[in-house]
Amino acid sequence: MYKRRWPSGEKLAIAQANDQYWKQFVNTRSFEGFAESMMVAIHEETHMWDLDPSRTRWDVHIAAWINASQQASAVPLHGGFPRKEILPLITDKLSDSMDGIYLRDSQQGSYKLQGVLAEQNAGLTGLPAVTVVQEYIKGVGASNARDIAATNLRYLLLYLRVAKDKHPDYWAKIKNEPKLRELVLTQFLRTAYWLDKSAPFTGKLGSPDADKITQSNYSPANLAILEEFTGATVRRDTDKHCTT
Repeated sequence: MYKRRWPSGEKLAIAQANDQYWKQFVNTRSFEGFAESMMVAIHEETHMWDLDPSRTRWDVHIAAWINASQQASAVPLHGGFPRKEILPLITDKLSDSMDGIYLRDSQQGSYKLQGVLAEQNAGLTGLPAVTVVQEYIKGVGASNARDIAATNLRYLLLYLRVAKDKHPDYWAKIKNEPKLRELVLTQFLRTAYWLDKSAPFTGKLGSPDADKITQSNYSPANLAILEEFTGATVRRDTDKHCTT
């Protein structure tokens, strides 16, 4: 099915087929259970691919699986600052459960840009993993797929805003890295694309909060930081996954 509907997912699954943890992520008791479990499986195997020591050096450079023909490699990070510093910019409860895990937790909250980008890419790939097989999903195991993708994009945009406002030296370093700027733009547009494609399946693949988080991601302040950082202008119409 992935070969027909999402070839990038097929290629990633093949690349990770020998991972020792694969069987822990999938439910093989039924096809419906398997389809539902692919959100977690593809999410975690994206982590496994991205964070393989042959590709990633923690806080120095990162890799990212993007699609079957494109994978980012050796993207410079220059360390960064703890991601918990973005918390003051989150003034709603829309992502509260994830905020507790990734921002308020003492260990997770200390992770820097490495953690933000790694979680963002894994959360993003988990969304198409279930969107393309949604008609077979009967349970609730993928019911926050859209929320995860929208929230991790929120974290990335807010991290850039804090970098510029609170850490100007760091901001200058990362803004001078073309590969990082390209990755950020690519991930923003990919997230917009898959949130749009999965929108008809809200309830099965996400809560209404996912759309509210997405709306906040398109706030003037967030779009301004994205465009300043990447040098691109994103469309505000129905083709939000494109640049002008």
